[in-house]
Amino acid sequence: MAKIFAFTTALSSIAVAIPALAQQASPISLASAEARAAATVKQMTADEKVVLTHGIMPLPLGGIAVEIPQDAVPGAGYIAGISRLGVPALKETDASLGVSYVMGLRKDGATALPSGVAQAATWNPDLLYSGGATIGGEARIKGFNVLLAGGVNLARDPRNGRTFEYLSEDPLLSGVLVGAAIRGIQSNNIISTIKHFALNGQETGRKYVDVKISEGAARESDLLAFQIGIEQGQPGSVMCAYNRVLGHQACDSDWLLNKVLKQSWGYKGFVMADWGAVPGIQAALNGLDQQSGAQLDPAVFFGDQLKAKAASERAYAARLDDMNKRVLTAIYATGLDKHPVTPGGEIDFAKHALVAEEVAKQGIVLLKNSGNALPLAKTAKSIAVIGGYADGGVLSGAGSSQVHGVGGPAVSRPVQGSGPLASFIAQQYHRSSPLEAIKAMAKDAKVSFRDGRYIADAVEKAKQAEVAIIFATQWTTEGLDVPDLSLPDGQDALIAAVAAANPNTIVVLETGGPVTMPWLDKVAGVIEAWYPGARGGEAIASVLFGETNPSGHLPLTFPASETQLPRPKLDGSDWVEPDFMGGATSGSDKLYADYDIEGSDVGYRWFARQKAKPLFPFGYGLSYTSFSNSDLKLAGLKASFTVRNTGQRQGDDVAQLYLVGRTGQEKRRLVGFQRVSLAPGAQQQVSLTIDPRLLADWKNGGWTMPAGDYAFALGQDAEALGAPVTVKLAARTWKD
Repeated sequence: MAKIFAFTTALSSIAVAIPALAQQASPISLASAEARAAATVKQMTADEKVVLTHGIMPLPLGGIAVEIPQDAVPGAGYIAGISRLGVPALKETDASLGVSYVMGLRKDGATALPSGVAQAATWNPDLLYSGGATIGGEARIKGFNVLLAGGVNLARDPRNGRTFEYLSEDPLLSGVLVGAAIRGIQSNNIISTIKHFALNGQETGRKYVDVKISEGAARESDLLAFQIGIEQGQPGSVMCAYNRVLGHQACDSDWLLNKVLKQSWGYKGFVMADWGAVPGIQAALNGLDQQSGAQLDPAVFFGDQLKAKAASERAYAARLDDMNKRVLTAIYATGLDKHPVTPGGEIDFAKHALVAEEVAKQGIVLLKNSGNALPLAKTAKSIAVIGGYADGGVLSGAGSSQVHGVGGPAVSRPVQGSGPLASFIAQQYHRSSPLEAIKAMAKDAKVSFRDGRYIADAVEKAKQAEVAIIFATQWTTEGLDVPDLSLPDGQDALIAAVAAANPNTIVVLETGGPVTMPWLDKVAGVIEAWYPGARGGEAIASVLFGETNPSGHLPLTFPASETQLPRPKLDGSDWVEPDFMGGATSGSDKLYADYDIEGSDVGYRWFARQKAKPLFPFGYGLSYTSFSNSDLKLAGLKASFTVRNTGQRQGDDVAQLYLVGRTGQEKRRLVGFQRVSLAPGAQQQVSLTIDPRLLADWKNGGWTMPAGDYAFALGQDAEALGAPVTVKLAARTWKD
């Protein structure tokens, strides 16, 4: 296991609210890797110094013609090695949710984890570590040593087409979870990225939308998520984003890459560009270390052009040495050279599927359960299953993170009919049929299926059954945002009609993020299953029939309507043409996203500030048992409390601690959480340490905590809060 770019602190036995100062990568190991990297750079020739600084996309996708090396594996990227110096080639794959299928060019399969937001709904760092270790292991077998994983952008807008890839709207939850996933990946002696740095909040006009935000607001929200993730995961690479920030492309931003990442945070790894995101050679001086998929850019800037600049200009020469040192530091720190990858070996798909299934089970959120309609009795005589391609499989999100299991998708519904990217953004379903899993659970029931295309047909079948289970889907993809939060294809009307015909109607949502529910008061139960991955059908059935007690909690606020959002209309949605590659259109220089509207008050913080009631709050999740939190005690930044199972069933709870007031002002910030598993009547004491950054403001180049009373409360979610407990804290200012 890599010891340098991975923290060794065990998170399974402590609460998650750890200050950065309490966890540090081994300075001796990192210093050794850095020193070794510096020594290697001194041995490099001028030609060798521009080998690690740029790469190709080893796929036949057009653009600038490239020769694909024999040792390249079809995937996202390839950066040649330097055999004379023992430096391995970097072989990259998209892998946030599993090893990407790259449009079937490898003719193989991989284990699909549930979506990022489903993983976040577990609030379980250990499980994200296991998921990361699983996909990292599969990547090694396939011949990859760099995973383009670690998506941690905060969900500022639930209409974002990549919400499903990311984790949550909260910087602490997102940072801790992505750090765990990165540690798991890098335990395989391969590099993980963290991405997309930064403020990558929408797909509409993604290559030119310009984000407006103050430094304080950015540091307290999106950047803090990255900072915590980097501290706890120590990824070998940071991938910069497509969008602009304060007028500059993120991959050409001196403020983001130099001032924040490398100087303020002291990051020692390298910054790789997103594919097709490099505007010019000056990006090297502004902090970019590697040009990825160079044939997608206007030119190969970091090859001969960079070599010529380094030969004539001292600033470029020094920068080129630093670029190489950073790439080599990541290689040496994660052990790529000592543990080379070679394609081959057998993937234990059955074992890995169980990891995906456990993530799905823990991430499913029970949103409504009127009259204890759930769990379903296995003695039910008749069940009508309706919609969602539930007879075939479970939905997945599309784009570069799309994973195919062995045999490919169970269902593939075209979205874009022609062109090389048609299959890239097709609506696809993993081979895990909820219908078959339900039949296996209710062996004596008559289980029928209707696809839901005709409402009258579905209503008739629902009338004949004891219970109706509707599978409702919201497909999302990289490259496209959704126009609103309704369920597409008339599914809201279908649910309302079926619920009117059968009051015992359960809705299973397979969505990329929040959706509105105009039918909510008409149905008996709702579970949010997200995109549940390779064993999603089995996980859903297990929750429906009570073999698994639901324990997921929302990592995102579900708005009652789009009017509650900081931007009721998504910026650019009324005039930007959808374009997966994000090319500029007329007026693209005028597309702005004003994040100063909410500032650092993202998601539940915005709702608290506006005193608005969402459909479901951040942190919300029901169970088949019940829990209580009590005895909150605070001593400085130390907190302790007791969690008790007050119900009749074994179950897991997510204890949540919030800052609710600071020096007389209302605040709402998650400052700690822990997932606990308890038998009926059992209790557990939870102790945690609060990261002071969660209590502070970023001002004048550093963190500032005013002196005064700080109020904290335990919550079942961000709204259902207990009585506040106040502690007096001294004033404090500090740098990162």
